[in-house]
Amino acid sequence: MRAYPVALLLAAAAVLTACSSGDQQAAAPSSAPSPSKPASSSAPAKQKQEPCTLLSASEVGKAINIPGVTSAKGPDQADAASGGKASSCEYLVGDKQAGALAVTRYEGRQAKPADMIAAIKKAKPGAVDVPGFPDGAVYYLDEQKTATLAAAKLSGGVPTLVNYTGPVKMTQQMMAPLVKTAVTAA
Repeated sequence: MRAYPVALLLAAAAVLTACSSGDQQAAAPSSAPSPSKPASSSAPAKQKQEPCTLLSASEVGKAINIPGVTSAKGPDQADAASGGKASSCEYLVGDKQAGALAVTRYEGRQAKPADMIAAIKKAKPGAVDVPGFPDGAVYYLDEQKTATLAAAKLSGGVPTLVNYTGPVKMTQQMMAPLVKTAVTAA
């Protein structure tokens, strides 16, 4: 039952490891500023919250169109190589996992959200940008077993990655509102 959080944490670790190894790519400048681009979420952080408080079980139930979703705190993990500290929340339908939300904070690290997203795209072939996230987001399928939507932001100056991983049948349209809710509150 821990497959989703492990996948989330591995992806998060790859992000800052790549960003700090000098392999990062600068984000390509856009040809023209987008007038409808939302304001950056890199504003000062709200008080750090646990992932289950960032995204309710009822919001997940509505997104997947299944009533009775519950949530439970998932494992916390630290990655010495990347400096990331992740906390997670698992969403369940009965005894089956409906997904997991992870928030990974990289205290004391310097990374731009665009570089974090670029690192995920480099590490995950087939990853695609997801519009509507001020600091960037990406969606990908992992070994055709899980789907993940990850968004990066600076939260009080701390590089933060918020990602939701669920069954491969979850589309980015299903996940985007979930991650937007969580990343806004993170």
